[in-house]
Amino acid sequence: MNNPTTPQRLHALDNLRALMMWLGIVLHVAINHLTINSLLPWRDPKTSPVADLLLLFIHSFRMPVFFMLAGFFVALLVARRGAGGMLRNRALRLALPFAIFWPPLFVATTVLAMVYIHLTARGVPGIDPALTPARQPGGSPFNTMHLWFLYQLFWFSVMAWAGVRPQRFVPTRLRETLARSFVTLAERRWGFAVLALPLALVGSFYPSGMVTESGSFLPPLAEWVQSGLFFVVGWYVHGQQERLLAMFASRCKGHAVAGLAFLVATVVLLGAFRGNRLQSLPHPEFWIAFVYNATAWLWSLALIGGFVRYLPRQNAVLAYLSQSSYWVYLVHMLGTIGFGILLFNAPLGAVAKMGLNIAATSLVALASYQLLVRHTRLGTLLNGQRAEKRSTRKSTKARVLAAK
Repeated sequence: MNNPTTPQRLHALDNLRALMMWLGIVLHVAINHLTINSLLPWRDPKTSPVADLLLLFIHSFRMPVFFMLAGFFVALLVARRGAGGMLRNRALRLALPFAIFWPPLFVATTVLAMVYIHLTARGVPGIDPALTPARQPGGSPFNTMHLWFLYQLFWFSVMAWAGVRPQRFVPTRLRETLARSFVTLAERRWGFAVLALPLALVGSFYPSGMVTESGSFLPPLAEWVQSGLFFVVGWYVHGQQERLLAMFASRCKGHAVAGLAFLVATVVLLGAFRGNRLQSLPHPEFWIAFVYNATAWLWSLALIGGFVRYLPRQNAVLAYLSQSSYWVYLVHMLGTIGFGILLFNAPLGAVAKMGLNIAATSLVALASYQLLVRHTRLGTLLNGQRAEKRSTRKSTKARVLAAK
């Protein structure tokens, strides 16, 4: 098998990362139409169980995959550039975009959210601060919104830098033991169950057994554990990438089927829990969290292995989606909320509204990338050296070789 650090192997992971970015649009559109309780204080008058299932399905693997890939690529940067080079890269690609985009996105998203809340409460557009949910006493009016991923990932990168720099905070023997342990868990068929246990423990303190992102600038420990464990596994996968990625590819179908079984178990347990039918089961939140996080591990491994096996190369469409994914991630909430407002009183069903919102948000986000970002310094900031230039050089070289 080819070394996974070659461009061919990284194309597979970039393809996967681009798909996970786009699924964020689907996820946040679905939240508008939930039949169950939502953490967001707005809701379209048309709801559907389809939205509930989409939320549960996508949320079970999207962020776990993100953090596994993030850990992998941070380890790759350390191997190529050293700890200092990695941290400089992460500061430029994560911290700087967060500092630039968070203020305007926070203002714009807050205004749109207030309009949507007014629609939900009174049926007409408007802004009334009195309708805004009260925050906890002493709580900050500010939060990281959907940019919490950038914020948390940057701090994970700082922790990685601290762990591998010459004056290490982690003893070498402990580092080696951790590496062997995580690699063993990643390669054993039962490893997912062991990895799900600590996540089940922290999840058991949350309603329905699932850790929810607070968006706080000081996230609780449970959120660091939930995301950090996937990051750490991705980090150690990089150290044994050739063997482990080949193993994930060969097992991707089995992981996918097992993940589906655990997702079905999650749905059954959640339904029984919400119907107060789990009184005889001790600590039901723990068991819901366990089967749900088992799903997360299995489908994360299945997706990584599946893309390595079936999409190792990048065509023009996937390359463009990969290049635009960062920008789409930054601005997509403006679309999902904004088009939700425009569709609020439309005489359509929930599924039709979701489809229109997903399509409209995707098209506007991609159009804005093409017109405002792709060929600008902003595009270079988000994507580094422009991928299209590299692709053009490779294509030109390939044509020259073919002509010879």
